[in-house]
Formats: sequence, C-alpha cells, structure tokens
Amino acid sequence: MSEQPRNWDRELADIDKVIAKGSVPAAGGPVPAARGPGLPAGAPVPRRSVALTWFWVLLAVALAAALPLWPYQRSCGLQLMFFMGATGVTALIGLLGALASWASRRGFAHVLSLAVLLWSAVIGLREVLPRVGYAKSVRTWTCEAAPAAPAQQAPPRERAPASQPAPTSQPAPTSQPAPTSQPAPAPQRAPAAE
Repeated sequence: MSEQPRNWDRELADIDKVIAKGSVPAAGGPVPAARGPGLPAGAPVPRRSVALTWFWVLLAVALAAALPLWPYQRSCGLQLMFFMGATGVTALIGLLGALASWASRRGFAHVLSLAVLLWSAVIGLREVLPRVGYAKSVRTWTCEAAPAAPAQQAPPRERAPASQPAPTSQPAPTSQPAPTSQPAPAPQRAPAAE
C-alpha cells in the first residue's frame, strides 16, 4: 500500500481559483459553505435595524420599570386581568427586543431584553402562584360579591308647625354666640372635704 505523495501546491492553487470565481466547483472538489439568512460575519448592521432594536429594548425596560408602580388594585377580578395583560405585553415586548438584538448582534441590548423577560416572569408569578395554591397565602381570581346591606326604614318624621321653621342639621355661622332662652347654669362648687 504505497500512496503517491499529494501535490499540495496544485490543490491549493485550485482552491484559490474556485474562491476567486465564487462558483461551485465540479464534483469531487471543495464546496464553499452556504450562508444562512443572518448577516455574514463582519458585515455592518444597517442603522435602521439598530434603531429598531433599541426602540424595542428601551420600550421593554420602561414597561418593566412601570409594572411595580401599577396604580390600581390587583387583588382580584378585572383589575387583576388588566395587570396580568400588562405583564404579558411587557414580556412580549421584551421578547421582540431580544430577537431584534440577537439579529443585529447587540450584546448589551440582548442582556437587557432577557432581564426584562425574567422580571416580567417574576412579577407575573408573584400574582399567579398564590392563586393556584402554591404559596402560603391563598388568593382568588374573582372578587367575592359583597352582601347586600338590608334596607333600613327611617322612623317617620314629625311635622313641624307651619309657624316654626324646620330645624337644620347645621347651625348658621355667626360671629356671636346665639342667645338662649334659658340662663346658663351657675358653676357648682364641690363640697369641701373635712
């Protein structure tokens, strides 16, 4: 089994010719690697792509920062559903930012987007877990209806004679005390202890 030595100079020259042409060689020759749908290595990223990436990432960061500051109750019912919807939208925007930053090769933007995804998952799970029985405190998804207060009947009012005005709930503001028909009682002295 003796092999003939290879002529490396000739083979490398053939490879250089194929690379220079950019065409596919005949069968048996080297095949150039196929390019994927992404950007080729070292290719510049278009400015529009970078701006769109940062738009999604910054929007996701702003929404994630606003979630703990939610101004409404989120204990149950429709308000809870709105909060969970806002959490889902934040996660979706974070996912869009992560995909855009991955495609445009922006590492810091990608890390921020992944942090937003993690944060929205934590905020959402903080509301979901007590409602599925995982936490010590148990909460419900729907609000319990408050019992209806029994209607109270007011006692019948006595009619005031027509010559007297009806009493008002608040006295008219005056700067002087109103005169009374009865004299004020005199102060009483406590009996002296003997």
